[in-house]
Amino acid sequence: MKAIGLHKALPISDAQSLLDLNLPDPVAQGHDLLVEIKAVSVNPVDTKVRASAAPADGEAKVLGYDASGIVRAVGSDVSLFKPGDRVWYAGSLTRPGTNSELHLVDERIVGHMPKTLDFAHAAAMPLTTITAWELLFDRLQVPQGDAAKGQSLLIVGAAGGVGSVMVQLARQLTGLTVIGTASRQETRDWVSSLGAHHVIDHSKPLAEELKRAGLPQVTYIASLNQTDAHFDQLVEALVPQGKFGLIDDPAQLDVRKLKRKSASLHWEFMFTRSMFTTPDIAQQNALLNRVAELVDQGTIKTTLAEHFGAINATNLKRAHALLESQRSVGKIVLEGF
Repeated sequence: MKAIGLHKALPISDAQSLLDLNLPDPVAQGHDLLVEIKAVSVNPVDTKVRASAAPADGEAKVLGYDASGIVRAVGSDVSLFKPGDRVWYAGSLTRPGTNSELHLVDERIVGHMPKTLDFAHAAAMPLTTITAWELLFDRLQVPQGDAAKGQSLLIVGAAGGVGSVMVQLARQLTGLTVIGTASRQETRDWVSSLGAHHVIDHSKPLAEELKRAGLPQVTYIASLNQTDAHFDQLVEALVPQGKFGLIDDPAQLDVRKLKRKSASLHWEFMFTRSMFTTPDIAQQNALLNRVAELVDQGTIKTTLAEHFGAINATNLKRAHALLESQRSVGKIVLEGF
């Protein structure tokens, strides 16, 4: 099968950073689905793994997590899918990635693809959707429905992949007042179009921006990037006994600053369930099926922003470079081999 991978951890500017490869076809066992990959999208985790995770000598490491495709074969323990099903999912850090014609994935982290989306638009969503849903509802424990009416959520980095989904989930499924941050006109317009009640500029003092929006303090914070740069301001913006969630990897974070407000800190990592095969691993199957229903109802829309063409090393390098520039909006998708 065709695949794109690497032999060394290299900067994306290096000609050998990502390579077109030919690898043996995998075989489904146990809970595995063998999926014919139709489209993939690229996430910051792809760039981080490429730059830091060197494979064993002589081996090729295939990256890629988000995918949509068609089930071609199933393992002996599979009960949720059958050959021919159209699926979407976000893969696992502990297995070969989705940048390949055929891919093995545990059925319990896979969902049935929305009926109203094509493969490219579906591939844009799984990883960021799982991350946004788990942070919002599992970690911060925001109630669905009107119970959170009168409370507020600040999403730092709302124009990115995770933020683009979280704005929609919070606006459509909860009673929260949603405040997104974005610094460029393009990204501010994007966040507004997704349903944020207010959009503020994180390149300016957040306290002043929140006051301008009429919300000097917020109940929940979802910090999706540059948490260390904004942490002191975010702690001040959080109400006493509020909840602070994050997904990035700040080098230093003095969490003691949350103590005087009795505020709680929540880290979200959507690979935890698949990495540790947690007892609730099938929650990701249920989550993706629920979001597929929301997409088909028109409640949530895809976050595809750019289509970079076929799945190959050249186009994946372009996608990695754009993500590393931190100027991307929404999701970058590649389709077909």
